[in-house]
Amino acid sequence: MSYQKPRTQHDYRDLVWSLIPLVLICVVFAAVASQCSFSTHGPTAGNVPSFDVNDALKSDAHTLSFPVRNPALPAGWKSNSGSRDTVAGAGGGEVSTVGFITPQGTYMQLTQSNATSDVLAGHVEGARRPSGTQQLGDRTWAVYHQQGSEPAWVTDFGTVRVLIKGAGDSAAFTTLANAVDAAQPLPAK
Repeated sequence: MSYQKPRTQHDYRDLVWSLIPLVLICVVFAAVASQCSFSTHGPTAGNVPSFDVNDALKSDAHTLSFPVRNPALPAGWKSNSGSRDTVAGAGGGEVSTVGFITPQGTYMQLTQSNATSDVLAGHVEGARRPSGTQQLGDRTWAVYHQQGSEPAWVTDFGTVRVLIKGAGDSAAFTTLANAVDAAQPLPAK
């Protein structure tokens, strides 16, 4: 007959000793499934997904009802993603978004739309009113920023609003904004 302590005498040490085998079993399963790794030097950078921004924006220019620009970015900028969306409701419209990784390894997003500035910023950033402006050359960018989120810059190209946002520094925002400003709209069809 085995001895068992009365329930009132159990403490946290008993709980810890009960959980140790369960944790070890979970670690073994994760290692066997190759779902975890350990590195003494911290995380390592993964590969940037490949995305053909030129073909994506050409397709958007043929499909969407507004002029689409393809900015010529400096060496080291890598396109990694793209999508289309629609903003419903008053002031909404079609949306084309592409993403880039800067030479510093930060993500920057370029969104083009025929939605109004405030509606587009609300859709992408969650902010409905600009918190300031940024002047680049003769173009004024409205800065939308909410505490705890990345800033977004929005400007108006007539029938198109352009929004850029991301984790980059001010140089990354300036580089992307100037490249969009210098780009001519792609042929529509």
